[in-house]
Amino acid sequence: MDIQSSRGVQFMPFSFNRARSAHLLLGTALAALTIMPVAAQVAPVAIANEDPVSENSDGADILVSGYRRSLDEAIELKRNTIGFSDSIVATDIADFPEQNLSEALQRVPGVAIERNRGLGTRVNVRGLPSEFTFVSINKLATASGSGGRDVEFDIFASELIQSVTVQKSPTAADEEGGIAGSVYIRTARPFDNPGLRLVGSVEGAYNSISEKVDPNFSLLASHTLGDFGVLVSAAKQQRTNRTDSNSGINFRPIARWTDRTGANRNQALAVLQRDAGITFTNADKNRIVFLDKVGDRVYQNDQDRLGLSGSVQYKPSNEFSLSVDAFLGSYDVTEDEYDAAGYSASSNSTLATIHEFDAKTLSKDGIVVLRDVSYTNTQHEFLSKEFIRETDYRQFGTEMNWTPGSWKINVLGGYSGAEKTLDSANLKHVAYAPSRTRYTKTGGETVPSDNPRTIDMYNAPASYLFEAYETQRERIQDDKYAAQADVGYDFGERFLRQIHVGARYTNKTNERAYGEERIQGPTRGSTAYVNKRTLADSPLTPVTDIAGGKAYQVRDLNWSQVSNDYARDFFRPDGFVTPFSDGNYYKVREETVAAYAMADFQFDVAVPVFVNVGGRYLRTTIRSEGFFQIQNPDGSTGYTDAPVSSTGRYDKFLPSFNAHAELTDSLFLRAAASQTLIRPALTDLAYKRTASFNDFRFTDGNPNLKPTFADQWEVGAEKYFGRGGIVAASYFWKKIKGVVQNRLTGTVPGVTKYNANGTVDGVYDFDVYQPVNVEGSYDINGIELNAVVPFGMFADWADGFGINANATFLDSSLTGQSDLGIDTSPVGLADTVYNATVFYDRGPVSLRVSYNRKGAYVERVERNMYPVYRDAYGQFDFAASYQLTPNFRVELQGINIGNAKTKGYTMDPLFPVLYEASGSRISLGVRAQF
Repeated sequence: MDIQSSRGVQFMPFSFNRARSAHLLLGTALAALTIMPVAAQVAPVAIANEDPVSENSDGADILVSGYRRSLDEAIELKRNTIGFSDSIVATDIADFPEQNLSEALQRVPGVAIERNRGLGTRVNVRGLPSEFTFVSINKLATASGSGGRDVEFDIFASELIQSVTVQKSPTAADEEGGIAGSVYIRTARPFDNPGLRLVGSVEGAYNSISEKVDPNFSLLASHTLGDFGVLVSAAKQQRTNRTDSNSGINFRPIARWTDRTGANRNQALAVLQRDAGITFTNADKNRIVFLDKVGDRVYQNDQDRLGLSGSVQYKPSNEFSLSVDAFLGSYDVTEDEYDAAGYSASSNSTLATIHEFDAKTLSKDGIVVLRDVSYTNTQHEFLSKEFIRETDYRQFGTEMNWTPGSWKINVLGGYSGAEKTLDSANLKHVAYAPSRTRYTKTGGETVPSDNPRTIDMYNAPASYLFEAYETQRERIQDDKYAAQADVGYDFGERFLRQIHVGARYTNKTNERAYGEERIQGPTRGSTAYVNKRTLADSPLTPVTDIAGGKAYQVRDLNWSQVSNDYARDFFRPDGFVTPFSDGNYYKVREETVAAYAMADFQFDVAVPVFVNVGGRYLRTTIRSEGFFQIQNPDGSTGYTDAPVSSTGRYDKFLPSFNAHAELTDSLFLRAAASQTLIRPALTDLAYKRTASFNDFRFTDGNPNLKPTFADQWEVGAEKYFGRGGIVAASYFWKKIKGVVQNRLTGTVPGVTKYNANGTVDGVYDFDVYQPVNVEGSYDINGIELNAVVPFGMFADWADGFGINANATFLDSSLTGQSDLGIDTSPVGLADTVYNATVFYDRGPVSLRVSYNRKGAYVERVERNMYPVYRDAYGQFDFAASYQLTPNFRVELQGINIGNAKTKGYTMDPLFPVLYEASGSRISLGVRAQF
């Protein structure tokens, strides 16, 4: 059924029946043959059809398979690429053992991942933010429903992926869009492994905190018959994960009270003088900070992922191939969050007693931290939150490769789309009472104060009044169309080896509708408070019993709340749907036309030298439409949502240069230089306004944003060894210009703000922040090291043992994102990333132990003033398998086997903001191949 907003905007949701069998997918793929074949020239990812061989110390060939085969193929891809790139290859389905595709990618040199509740989600290349990475599947830009440029990799099942190449130096033929790099994902095709193949796996996975076992299934069927081939694969995964977190602890400036008038302000100033010896001046208001809020949270996350891929291929000879590919899936997540928090900065509270303060740790920036304080009227909150996210994605494409004589013709076209629906709710109970909030070694806590009116916030349900049951609903439609043609000519063994010319068209649309409902009384739409209803009037259950599993993992603590199942049943009448509103609708369309030309040269300067040089011209047109608040035209107080639209355009020429010299058969020197860009997130281009009443701030979109550009170059050396070994090192440099940051661009006067109990807090002027392209530029430079060392190259008895390791070290000149002038690196940039895998792979036994670590990085700048860091994180994983028979293999895998905790802090580890435990995950499975 179409879903329609109140303004008449229709969404045509993707109807995806999770019970459909594989033959329906195949039928869809066949139907996609009607798409006009137009295509792309990207360096092809060749998959070996036979097991590769390595040479031992005596010159004899050794047949390799499994993990070692994947390494050999990845090294061969790296060797044959004109520029800088790294790959991972799955020789068969289920060879990626991680929870999703992002976790498989963390083994690639220069790649790190962002984690959320113990699950890899987004990918960072060379420490840069995830939105700086361009992602495509089968050469088509990928939609994931995020609304940004970053791709949410957690929606993709890794079992469906044949190979992934991370390209770090672009050619003119590559679609622009990756300042950090480009991730090229390739699904399997029938002629990758000709003949009849059936591969399947089944496993159960156990989470150490939730203590639940989840099933995982995958299946691949492929058959080639003469010139035609058909492949269908499917993966089904369920994942239950519990995360316990002491978090939400952040700095709040004393301006919270000193910017006001009255008794609370006067008392705050008196307590500062009495207990800390601080004589307040207005200049200090953002440099005297206290703990704004401390929360204890239990998250129960249930995921259901289904992925299907299919390919029909016609390949009468090595000179011609026509493929039609389909990639479909769904990713449904239900997350329950049970949150008990003490909000010390409530508007009707102030300082009572300062027990401890720190004026030394952050003295360089003039900041005094009130570490341990009693407050006069803390707002205590019990929140039962429910988040339901459903994502359906689909991609259809066709590609033709034809080599008539010396000509090379590559054509592709297709569509990628994702529809995401979010339905969330928050049941909120509030109690006002004196309390004491302070830092602990790993986080923070709220405890009773010396005031006789104080409460034990975790064990006083009768003190909490029902405030509201809030619901939000959001629908995002993300559609991308692309078509590209490339024509090349091979001149043979000449100085000019090849030329290529091509053109590409892309059309991207992001459409969003949003609505919210706030139930505060006995009927829907009522704003009357039911002040006699307390938390004790609802059935209460210990949160660990609601979520299931072990006791709370981050503190010796337990408390009871209202389950989300009860809240949904009690507060939502039959037929309840949160309505969309006009003011929260937007639509952004982006069209790009690009043309390019490039040439390959080969010549000798004492040694063979290969050069690729080219340029790409692009023109992009953007249309943004939505609603914006304007003063009521009749002169009355208040604002009206008025429809607005805007059109913008920009063009750019992007040159590229890649070269390598073969000093010997096994020693390569590489060099690359280029200009590239990343376009602003479509959500930033949209007409929209979001309000943060606690911060007295509106955040608007900006349809006039321009791309962020980068000039970059890289030099490196690679030494290849027998038995599949390599040692490589490179130095890279980037100058990034026009970076997008949120900046103050105006004010809105006369905004009424309400307290949690419904009374008027006051009328204020709200700041307006927008994403803007900041002036100037900043440099990023780094070193990347990579080594695959099979120990058999030193001694035959060590054959099968080896290590695969890489590290990236970064430095950045960017500072000053804080309004207080506090030096900080770019948001999302980690200065060190490294991983290492020690493996044994010989005969029927395969063993791997991996460690990956990402250094500390700035996660956000709180209130545009205080940098908040995600602490360095390291995790151990392992995988073991045994080939029982030629057709059956048993596999054991472990993720985060050391139970590493996720941590964060504001400016210094002495001021933690996050301490989170997601546990380990152990899986046992069987794989069959025929």
